[in-house]
Amino acid sequence: MQRLIGAVPTVYMEANDIVGEPIGGPKRMETTYDSQLVEAPSAWGAVACLSLLTFVLVASEFMPVSLLTPVAHELAITEGQAGQAISVSGFFAVVTSLFGNALLSKLDRRRVVLVYTAILVVSGLAITFAPNYLVFMLGRALIGVSIGGFWSLSTAILARIVSRDDLPKAIAMLQGGTAFASVIAAPLGSFLGGLIGWRGAFFIVVPIGLAAIVWQLAVLPRMPSEEPVSVGRMVGLLGNRTFAIGMAATTLAFMGQFSLSTYLRPFLEGITGLDVNILSMVLLGLGLAGLLGASFVGFILRSHLGAVLVALPAALAIIALLLIALGSFAVATAVLLFLWGLFTTPIPVAWNTWMAKVIPNDLEAGGGLQVALIQFAITFGAFAGGLLFDSAGWWSPFALGALLLLGSTLLSIAAATSTRASHRPQYSN
Repeated sequence: MQRLIGAVPTVYMEANDIVGEPIGGPKRMETTYDSQLVEAPSAWGAVACLSLLTFVLVASEFMPVSLLTPVAHELAITEGQAGQAISVSGFFAVVTSLFGNALLSKLDRRRVVLVYTAILVVSGLAITFAPNYLVFMLGRALIGVSIGGFWSLSTAILARIVSRDDLPKAIAMLQGGTAFASVIAAPLGSFLGGLIGWRGAFFIVVPIGLAAIVWQLAVLPRMPSEEPVSVGRMVGLLGNRTFAIGMAATTLAFMGQFSLSTYLRPFLEGITGLDVNILSMVLLGLGLAGLLGASFVGFILRSHLGAVLVALPAALAIIALLLIALGSFAVATAVLLFLWGLFTTPIPVAWNTWMAKVIPNDLEAGGGLQVALIQFAITFGAFAGGLLFDSAGWWSPFALGALLLLGSTLLSIAAATSTRASHRPQYSN
């Protein structure tokens, strides 16, 4: 999931396709930027610190995937019940993204980040020493609170730390932490679970979280709170036609991505015929490609934001269809999945960058709404893909993914066109 940032002004990119003055007019934007940008002791040190936090959050969220069996055995529950550890964290992430920051609206945003990191540490302790299923799930709920709260603020915070020109690069760095966690979470959990037990694996979050707090205290600048954010204000943003189209495109992109990617393992085992070792290498390659995509997209977005918004879902739709046609060929499938990883990770980076241009004065509200929509999209995409996988066959979630990504492409074209029209300079006679 990937979040939005603070409050960026004017044009932080010289994008030819969807640049110009932000909605609301140049004068307002210039003023907004000057008043909100915070001089940090080390802006990139702060960005790196937040990237570490995203890594820990995402790794914690998905670590149960590789630890379901030992968790279920020790807590005397089924593996299905243990699997709900991911569902409950997603639910609380949605709730917190919508309501959490409103409750903390009077706090300096630096303190809010510290609060969410402290909640992460408490969740690690609760899970590690959980005597029963209820306490275990409480710990997982706290992880969801930390995830939803931080991601809904992240873009707004980055916009107040770095300059407008560096914003795409900062978002990409943040997503780099997510991509790296996606690569390493499952194998790391499995390795640590075998080495020190599942409780020890979850406990690793505690010292890393404490180290993150110390680092945050050292490098994060003070960021006074702004206008309180309410659910009504978030929903009200959808009255902006351009923003509404962009959020719809984002939602469809994540639905399409997760309706397919959730079922890659059974596809690779049953259709491509890969053994466990080769399958692990292919999935590792997919994750590394995602890390590569996050590393480079920030530079491309500076001048080609609109083109990237359209090209990413279009390319992924084509890849989804090619996987149906070429899924039985191992080499072709491995190449296609490498490209899949390369093109999926930049999607949140691109849309967060776009959002910072379209609603520069409402990034906390927009970020909360975006996180809620993305979490919903992930859940719905995986659920719908699962129903189709069981009822119609392995190819059906791939076809659904292609269809949803095509819809995202069409909406992305509309969003880019609308943004370009909104930013077109007005000339007077």
